[in-house]
Amino acid sequence: MAVFNAMETIVMNLFDEFQKNYEMKCDCTTCREDVLALVLNKIPPRYTSSEKGQLFVKGLYINPQLQSDVMRELMEAANIVEHHQHHREES
Repeated sequence: MAVFNAMETIVMNLFDEFQKNYEMKCDCTTCREDVLALVLNKIPPRYTSSEKGQLFVKGLYINPQLQSDVMRELMEAANIVEHHQHHREES
């Protein structure tokens, strides 16, 4: 296994949960990836080089407070992306 930022998987999984409760104005791939990029740049990365390390990091994010922190970042990022979209609106 190569070096891997375990937070990518955690944020993507929480983003799926986030989308169940929050409807973004635009649900295109560009906007979704912009939200993910903003969140991943804001939270500390958790790099690991083994599957055991990846499971350890995932275990940390069972904590409701840490999940809440990531969800808050998702909300802030979604608001930023909605007001500053980087794609053309189709006519």
